[in-house]
Amino acid sequence: MTDDGLVARAAEQTASVTALAQELIRLPSRAGVDDYGPVLAVLERWLGARDLPHRRLHDERGDLVGLLVEIEGGRPGRWWVLDACVDTASFGDEDAWSFAPTSGEIRDGFLLGRGSADSKLPAAVFCHIAADLQARAADLHGGLAVLLDVDEHTGGFGGARAYLADPRAVRPAGVMIGYPGMEEVVVGGRGLWRARITVHAPSGHSGSSRTVVGAVSRAARLVQLLDDAELPPGPLGGVGFPLRPKLTVTAIEGGQGFSVSPDRCDLNVDIRTTPAFDGTDAESLVRKACAELDAAFPVPEPTQVTTIACWPPFQLRPDEEPAAALLQAARAVGLQVRPKVAGPSNIGNLLAGEGIPATAGFGLPYIGLHGTDERAHLAELPLVHAAYHRAVLALLGAS
Repeated sequence: MTDDGLVARAAEQTASVTALAQELIRLPSRAGVDDYGPVLAVLERWLGARDLPHRRLHDERGDLVGLLVEIEGGRPGRWWVLDACVDTASFGDEDAWSFAPTSGEIRDGFLLGRGSADSKLPAAVFCHIAADLQARAADLHGGLAVLLDVDEHTGGFGGARAYLADPRAVRPAGVMIGYPGMEEVVVGGRGLWRARITVHAPSGHSGSSRTVVGAVSRAARLVQLLDDAELPPGPLGGVGFPLRPKLTVTAIEGGQGFSVSPDRCDLNVDIRTTPAFDGTDAESLVRKACAELDAAFPVPEPTQVTTIACWPPFQLRPDEEPAAALLQAARAVGLQVRPKVAGPSNIGNLLAGEGIPATAGFGLPYIGLHGTDERAHLAELPLVHAAYHRAVLALLGAS
């Protein structure tokens, strides 16, 4: 099918794609809050009505974490994945919204509601692409999996983990994640290293004549040490990985009332990593700061560092698949896009740790992502739909 033919086909399906997305948006699926069964049941009914092979994914505890669609080609080749989450961020202050978070209405060219941008509308697009490919499966090399994740916004990425651990699933050669944003194809992202730091001190009465450096005061000194720590500058705007590492103390907790100098204070530290400053470097920096604190203000129990998560950074070359196919497809349907390395981490980092290349964003223009009045602009839907369709056909050797 020609590029014009793909755009025309996508335009024909716009009403169907939008209707499926509206049905999904009207069912709340907030991560860690709502039952995911109803929103997945909508997808299952849609897929079942078109005889598309699909099955539910569960994690090690048996919890429902996703839905997997698999279209096997008639010729040997590699498998590729379209991935979109159908769980969402929380609603926040619902009184601040100018429409219901579960609206699903179309107003002024926008599809309204939580998940319209991230990522129920992309999920609807990917289901339609799967249906079109099913009709010509005999011509495909390898296969296409559509992963519909309902454990993404928790940060657990349970759907992706369950898919990769599933012995029945073919390990993919690459993944295209349907995060929104139309000007860039995200081909990389900073990694992260996160830790919980526990600072100790002898407890005592705040009114005591004896000088006591409590855990909160020691923690405050540690925060200053971390804030003052030197991170490598990186080639910002230059050649190589374009972003610098970043350290943020994101939480501090300790003490109660007024009369007690506490014996414990806990800190959360988030470090965004790069190829030149990885998780090992991040941990070394934090442990060095903790050692400096303990040397300057010694206490019987040393400061403890507990690693919570560590994901590697990733960056695909523009000529590396699946980035090359998606960049070329977007340009072929008339969109001006550029490759981008994102600051936040995402499922692409998890996949990078598994040696699986991924793009982590290309989709519709949006407003209010994860915030108030989330909405996605629909005028560009046929072009985005056609770009993904073209990219998949190229990867499966059927373009």
